Amino acid sequence: MALVRLTTTPICLLVYLCCFGAFVKSAWGAKARHFEWEVEYMYGAPDCLENVVMGINGQFPGPTIKARAGDTVVVHLTNKLHTEGVVIHWHGIRQLGTPWADGTASISQCAINPGETFIYRFKVDKAGTYFYHGHYGMQRSAGLYGLLIVDVEEGKKEPFQYDGEFNLLLSDWWHKGTHEQEVDLSANPMRWIGEPQSLLINGRGQYNCSLAAAHSSSGGLPGCRFRGNERCAPNILHVEPNKTYRLRVASTTALASLNLAIGNHKMVMVEADGNYLQPVSVNDFDIYSGETYSVIFRTDQNPTENYWISVGVRGREPKTPQGLAILHYKSTTASKLPKLAPPTTPLWNDYERSKSFSNKILALSGSPKPPTTYHRRIFLLNTQNRINGYTKWAINNVSLTLPSTPYLGSIKHGFSEAFDQKSPPDTFHNGYDIMRPPVNPNTTFGNGVYMLKFNNTIDVILQNANALNANVSEVHPWHLHGHDFWVLGYGEGKFSKKDEKKLNLKNPPLRNTAVIFPYGWTALRFVTDNPGVWAFHCHIEPHLHMGMGVVFAEGVHLVGNIPNEALSCGLTGKMLMTGKHN
Repeated sequence: MALVRLTTTPICLLVYLCCFGAFVKSAWGAKARHFEWEVEYMYGAPDCLENVVMGINGQFPGPTIKARAGDTVVVHLTNKLHTEGVVIHWHGIRQLGTPWADGTASISQCAINPGETFIYRFKVDKAGTYFYHGHYGMQRSAGLYGLLIVDVEEGKKEPFQYDGEFNLLLSDWWHKGTHEQEVDLSANPMRWIGEPQSLLINGRGQYNCSLAAAHSSSGGLPGCRFRGNERCAPNILHVEPNKTYRLRVASTTALASLNLAIGNHKMVMVEADGNYLQPVSVNDFDIYSGETYSVIFRTDQNPTENYWISVGVRGREPKTPQGLAILHYKSTTASKLPKLAPPTTPLWNDYERSKSFSNKILALSGSPKPPTTYHRRIFLLNTQNRINGYTKWAINNVSLTLPSTPYLGSIKHGFSEAFDQKSPPDTFHNGYDIMRPPVNPNTTFGNGVYMLKFNNTIDVILQNANALNANVSEVHPWHLHGHDFWVLGYGEGKFSKKDEKKLNLKNPPLRNTAVIFPYGWTALRFVTDNPGVWAFHCHIEPHLHMGMGVVFAEGVHLVGNIPNEALSCGLTGKMLMTGKHN
C-alpha cells in the first residue's frame, strides 16, 4: 500500500501509517563499506576559540558513516595519538555475533596502542539514527565522535515519507582539556569541571558572542564575526518551502541534557534509537546524552524569512548559552538573520514537563512487545559516595573500576583471577532513604560482573537517590550496550510492589538509552539473546569516569573466535604470548 503525500493537512497526518509494508529484498544485496581512519589530536576552533580537539582523518567531528541495513561496516582504525590508547564504540549497534567490535576498553577489547591498527568489522542490522564515540578515558569529551546513519534496505520503505533529510549532532564543549578534567575529577577534594562553555551543533558553536544579540532586551553579548573563522559559523539547513523534511538528531554530550526547537515549526517524533515511534506532535523535545531521534517537519512558514534552530540546557542550572543554527528558506537569502527570537528553552528544572514528554514516547503499532514476565529483576541504586575522601559514584554501593584484562577474553578463556568473581548485589537495603544524603557515605571499588543466564528476560529498576549534598538529585541517562530494552515506565520515589501496575507492557518504546529523573525510578526490560559482555552505564562522561556503571555477561561460551588483536593485553595477552589456551 502506498503512502499518500499530504500538503495542507495537519502535520501529524504527514506520518500517518499504512503499515510497515512488505519486505522487498534488495536487488543489489548487502554491501561491505570500508573506511580507513586515523585518530589524532589537532587544532580546531569549535566555538571560535582555538583549542586542541580529537579528530579523524583531520576532521572534527569525525566522518559520517552512511550504510544500509544489512551492510557490513569495516573500519581500519589507526591510533596516531602519541601517548594514549583509543577505542571507538558504535553507539546503538548491537554487535550481533561480533561482541569484540563493541569498542569498550577493558570490557570488549584492549585499548588500541599508539601506532597500532585495529579492524572493526560489524553488521548494521537495523535502520536508524546512530553515532560513534571514543570509549576510553574521557575521549568523547575531547571530541572523538561522529554520526552513523543506517538507511532501510534497498526496496524497503520507511513508515513515513519526506522530501529530504538533515543530520544534527549535538555536543558540549569545554575550554579546559580533558586530561586536566580527569585530574580534577580524581582530586581530593574533587574539583568539579563546571558547566560547558558552549553547545555545539555538528561541531560548531559560538563562545562569548550572540547570533541573536539584536533580540536581547539587555543588549546581550556582542554579535559574532566569522570572517576568517568560518569553522565556527552556524550550521545552515537549506530548505524549499512547502516540503517535508526528516531531521535526525543525536546527542553525544558529555554532561548536558538538552532541548531542541525550530522557531515556528512543529515537529513529529517518528524514530528513537533506531526504533519506530507512534507519531506524536511536539513544539520542542528533550534529548539526553546517548539518545537519538528522528522528527518530521513541514516548511509551511513565511518563505521570505529564516528561522532559528535552538538547543538549550535542561536538568542543570544553565550557565551555557543556547546553541543556534539557521533554517534557511531558499526563497530568501541565507545571510538574512531570523526576525523572530530563538525559541526559549523550557525552565531547566521543570521535571514535570520532562516526564510528560518522556511518557509520550511510545512504540509504533506492530513493534515487538516485551515478554509479560521476567526471570530476574535487578535493582540498581545510583548514589554519590566517598572512598578515602575521594568523591565517587556507585551502584548498590560499588564504584566500578575496570580490570587490565578485557572481560570478554577473560570469561571466554576462564581467567577467574582477572576480575572479582563475586557477583555485585542485585538490590540495595530496603531501608535506604533515597530522599536524604547517605547516612554512611563510604563505598568500595569493584569490578565484578552480573552473570546473566542466556535467553532470559531481565528487569532492571534504575533507582535514583539524593547525592552527598542535601536536596540534590541529578538526571542520569543510562545506556545499554549490545541490546535494545523496553522502557516500561517511570515513577516517583522508591519503586515498590504497588508500582507494578504502572508498568506499560502494551506499547513501551524500544530504546538503548533511558533517563532516570531526580528521586525517581525507571523500569527497563530486555532479553539476554546476544552472547557477549556488555557495559551498562550512565552516559554522562564524568559520572562514568567516577564509577557509575555495571557490566553484564551472557552466553559468552557461545561467542566465536575473538580476534587476537582484541586480547593483546593483561592475562589474555600473556596467553597469546605463551600459546596457552583453555
